[in-house]
Amino acid sequence: MPGKLTTHIIESAKVPSEGQTFLWDGELKGFGVRVGSTGVKSYVLQYRNPDGRLRRSAYARFPVFNVDQGRKEAIRMLADITRGIDPADEKEAKRAAPTIGDVCDWYLEEAEAGRLLGRRRLPIKASTVRMERSRINRHIRPLIGHRKVTCLKPADIESMQADIAAGKSAADKGKGRGRSTTGGNGAASRVISTLHSMCEHAVRLGIIGSNPAKGARRMASSCRTRRLSAIELGKLGTVMQLAATRDENPTGLAAVRLIALTCFRLSEAQEVERTWVDSEGSAVHFPDTKSGAQDRPVGKAALAVLGAQPEMAGCPFVFPSDYGDSHYKQVPEVLQRLCIAARIEGVTAHTLRHTFSSVAGDMGYSELTIAALLGHGKRGVTQGYIHIEEGLREAADRVAAKIADLLDGRASNVRDDKKPTSNSRSAPNRYAA
Repeated sequence: MPGKLTTHIIESAKVPSEGQTFLWDGELKGFGVRVGSTGVKSYVLQYRNPDGRLRRSAYARFPVFNVDQGRKEAIRMLADITRGIDPADEKEAKRAAPTIGDVCDWYLEEAEAGRLLGRRRLPIKASTVRMERSRINRHIRPLIGHRKVTCLKPADIESMQADIAAGKSAADKGKGRGRSTTGGNGAASRVISTLHSMCEHAVRLGIIGSNPAKGARRMASSCRTRRLSAIELGKLGTVMQLAATRDENPTGLAAVRLIALTCFRLSEAQEVERTWVDSEGSAVHFPDTKSGAQDRPVGKAALAVLGAQPEMAGCPFVFPSDYGDSHYKQVPEVLQRLCIAARIEGVTAHTLRHTFSSVAGDMGYSELTIAALLGHGKRGVTQGYIHIEEGLREAADRVAAKIADLLDGRASNVRDDKKPTSNSRSAPNRYAA
C-alpha cells in the first residue's frame, strides 16, 4: 500500500518522457499529484460527484502549495462534494463566466435593438447608445474588457476610474472622423456611470449575478461655469465676420451662431431638420431631445439663421454635411478655430449654451423661464404647466437679440462688471488681415 505523500516523494518523482503519471496518497483517498512530461507537478483530487460520475480535478501546483496545503485543500473540496457541490462544475463555470467585454457586447446589442428601457421607462435613445459605445470602446474595453465580472470588486472599478482620469486610456483620434480621447475626472466619472448602468441591466435580466460597479465611489467633477463676457462675445463675432470672408465653412459658422442665439445643445443644433422649424410660431419642434420631445421657443435672430441656410436636395437637415446625406458634424472644430483666432480659451458649444442662460439671468428672467428656454427636463409640478406662451417667445427673442447685438458689435455690456475669464497665450490667427 503506498504511503503518505511527502515533499521528498514529490520532488524525486520521475518525469515521464510523454503523457503524465500520478502519485497517490495512501491516507487520503483520491488525493494525489500529477506529473507532466514538462516537469510540472499539480495536486489533483479524484472523486465521484453527486451524480456518481468519476471525475478528476487539478487545483494547485507544487511547490506553490506545499504538501500540507495541498492536502487541506483536498479535504475542503471533499467536504463540498458531500454537500452536493462538484468542484469541476465550479471550475468550468468560472472558466465560462462572462467577461466585462461579453457584457458590453450584450448591452450594446440589446440597447440598439430597443429592448432595454432607460430612465423614463422608454427604450434607450440611439444617441445615448452611441455615446456609451464610445465610452465602452475607448475606455472600458481597453482597461478591463478582458476581466471576468465575478473577479471584479469596487476597488478595481475605482482603480480603472483613476487610470481614466490620469489619461491612461487617452488616444489621438488618428485618421478619419471622430475626436481624440482624453482623461480627466469628469470623463472618468461618466465612464463609471455607463459601466454601472450597463451592469445593472445585466443583473436585472440575469446575465450576471452582481454589479461590480455597485459601491464604487465616483470622482467629483467641477460644474462648468464658463461663460463668455460681452467683450468676448464681441471678439468672437468679429472673428466670425472675418472668417466668413475667408476659408471657413459657412455651414459651421451658421451652426455656431445658431447655438449662441438659441442655447441649443450641440447635437440639437447640428441635427435640426427643416420640417421642425416653425417660423410663424417662433419655435423649433424637436421630436426627441435629452429630455424627450420638446417645443423650443427661438428668437427672430435665430430664425433668420435657420431661414438663410440653402437647401440641399434630398437632405432634411438645416445644416447638411458636405458629403453624403447626413448632417454637419464639425461644429466643435469650427468653434475651436474661431476661439483660437479670437484669443479666447476654454470655450465649447456648452459654453455658448451657458452664456445664453447667463445673459438671460442678467436681463432679469427667472430660473424657471431660463430652464424652459434651455429645454431642461421638467422637475416639478409648476414647471409642468409651462408651455410656449407669449412670455417665453418674448424672452427667447429678447435674449437672442441681445446676443446678436453683442456678436455684431452693436451693444454694450449686459452686466460686464468683470474682466474676461481668460485670455489665451499668443496663437496664430488664421483670420487675421
